[in-house]
Amino acid sequence: MDIAITALPVIDFWFEFGSNYSYLSVMRIEQQAERAGVRIRLQPFLLGPVFHSFGWTTSPFVLQKAKGEYVWRDMERLCLKYGLPWKKPGNFPRSAVLPLRVAALAVDEPWMAEYCKRMMVLNFAQDRDIDNAEVVMEVLLAMHLPAANILEQAVSDKNKLKLRRQTETAIAKGIFGAPTFLVGDEMFWGNDRMDDALLFCKEHAGCIS
Repeated sequence: MDIAITALPVIDFWFEFGSNYSYLSVMRIEQQAERAGVRIRLQPFLLGPVFHSFGWTTSPFVLQKAKGEYVWRDMERLCLKYGLPWKKPGNFPRSAVLPLRVAALAVDEPWMAEYCKRMMVLNFAQDRDIDNAEVVMEVLLAMHLPAANILEQAVSDKNKLKLRRQTETAIAKGIFGAPTFLVGDEMFWGNDRMDDALLFCKEHAGCIS
């Protein structure tokens, strides 16, 4: 990585491919971070174990009917505001274990951000099942990447453990939903706090270890 880039203040962006509000942030954060002069560390993790730790069997947007109805209308408004395509998923929350394993494998790869955007668009703009090898292969091949090799590494025991440990780290840090932005130990939760997180990161860079 370029030395000038590594010198920038850093924000950890915790997200999940099954999270609708993560979709909004994944699609926007690169441009916003560049404007703020902030470097992003993409941190994929699994929301399912987080929900289970609260005794939930699924997303609170499903468990609470009124909240769910609000959220889908909110997504329509926000996607219109941001100029993003939107199609309510026919299956929510949609499993995304395999795409997240690829993301865990690729956190330091230059193609990671683009891969994440493509997976999000499939889920939240095209309503496609993303948790299968054929779809992940399709995305990787479209990006001119060695798809078969990447998938083989992604499903290795070593990489499965990496994603599991990543999720355990999220829980240990007190992360309870996605997207979450961490600047050091300072937490900002939700797509609507992304700009606040970036500003805090920029203004407090010298105070964050």
